[in-house]
Amino acid sequence: MMKKNNWYIAQLLVAVLVSSSGVAQTTPPPAVNSFSVAQAVDYGMKNSSQVKNALLDVLIQDQYNKDVTSAALPQISASGNLTDYLNIPTNLLPGELAGQPAGTFIPVQFGTKYNANGGITLNQILFDGQVFVGLQARKTSIEARQKAAEITQENIKANIMKIYYQLAVSKTQIDLLDANIQRLQKLEHDTREIYKNGFAEKLDVDKLVVQLANLQTEKLKALNSVKNGYSGLKVLLGMPMRDSLVLTDSLSDSQISESILETANYSYTDRKDFQALLLSNKLNQYNIKRYQLSKIPTLSLNANYSKQAQRTSFNFFKSGNGYDWFTTSYVGLSVSIPIFKGFSTRAKIAQARLELQQTENQLENLKISIDNDVDVAKNNFVTATATMDYQKKNMLLAEQVYEQTKKKYEVGTGSSTEINTAQVDLKAAQTNYINAMYDAIIARVDLLKATGKL
Repeated sequence: MMKKNNWYIAQLLVAVLVSSSGVAQTTPPPAVNSFSVAQAVDYGMKNSSQVKNALLDVLIQDQYNKDVTSAALPQISASGNLTDYLNIPTNLLPGELAGQPAGTFIPVQFGTKYNANGGITLNQILFDGQVFVGLQARKTSIEARQKAAEITQENIKANIMKIYYQLAVSKTQIDLLDANIQRLQKLEHDTREIYKNGFAEKLDVDKLVVQLANLQTEKLKALNSVKNGYSGLKVLLGMPMRDSLVLTDSLSDSQISESILETANYSYTDRKDFQALLLSNKLNQYNIKRYQLSKIPTLSLNANYSKQAQRTSFNFFKSGNGYDWFTTSYVGLSVSIPIFKGFSTRAKIAQARLELQQTENQLENLKISIDNDVDVAKNNFVTATATMDYQKKNMLLAEQVYEQTKKKYEVGTGSSTEINTAQVDLKAAQTNYINAMYDAIIARVDLLKATGKL
């Protein structure tokens, strides 16, 4: 009995292991993605939930357009009815018909116990102004949704490029920190040797140890910031966190400074938000037309074909000898003439005209806003690139000052205060240069977006 139980336990363990291995096989392994900025943008366009929802809005509008189209197509319906009169309706006939006194009535039951009928009805709109305007507006409606999706894609693209290039520049920041650490480690080693020979104080060594610890801490913070930046970029791209992301493009200050000021020759229609507002303006015009046409008559065609049978017993499948299905059919035209709706139509037309005026005002305001966006972006780009160039020169000069001060210190003609000051100045210059690169990246992307050329 014990052996039998052990056999069952063994079988259960095998089943668990097999099912566990099956689950493991269904879980996709982490992917390694090596992306240029163009590939990162392309991945984001396919996987970002915001972009997906914007594209779904286009599909939703397409289905709504099909619903509008259906109003102009024939509407066909079928119906059937079977009635079993448990008590046949009773009608009263005047008694005079049967020679009875006036004022008396004779109860009579008309009809049969079983009644059945079935038929098909057709309705077709021949003319309805509102339906026709809806058909005309279908293309503009789908274009408006597509333009909204393009705006979402453009915003995602801009944010992807900003984060991508900032992470690319962060490599320069880490390299500078590594260079500073190596530089300070050598200085700390040299100062320690000088101290052993009695030409420096213990305080000088301790100061360098503190500075080195601060630099190493700053590098840890920078690496953590870069790691968080990669996580943020994954979220923006719609990439699973378990996947690896490697950025293959680099960005130098010369690439950032590359002139794009020729974009000054921009057009309002280059901006997708301006294009979207133009489409909204066109839809408002359709809205006015729709309400105006609602004041004229509508015309529709209707037709019906039906069969009806009456039986005293349930024998609807018999035919002949009085067991017939009787046919009824007709074709007709219906006209609906609006006469008075309590001034509702007039109010709707007035409202639509005011909404159109609002859209036209928004267009004029957007033109001013675009001019301002371009001017601000252009000024920011010129200033940011000039600042970056200046800070790079300043950083290179600070490196020269540090090296010369270090040589003086090593030969005994410089003080520890001078070398510490040079180190602080170099670190500040490097920080300013990295910040200037970040600002220039943002300014470049903003200028391209402002001119509609991103």
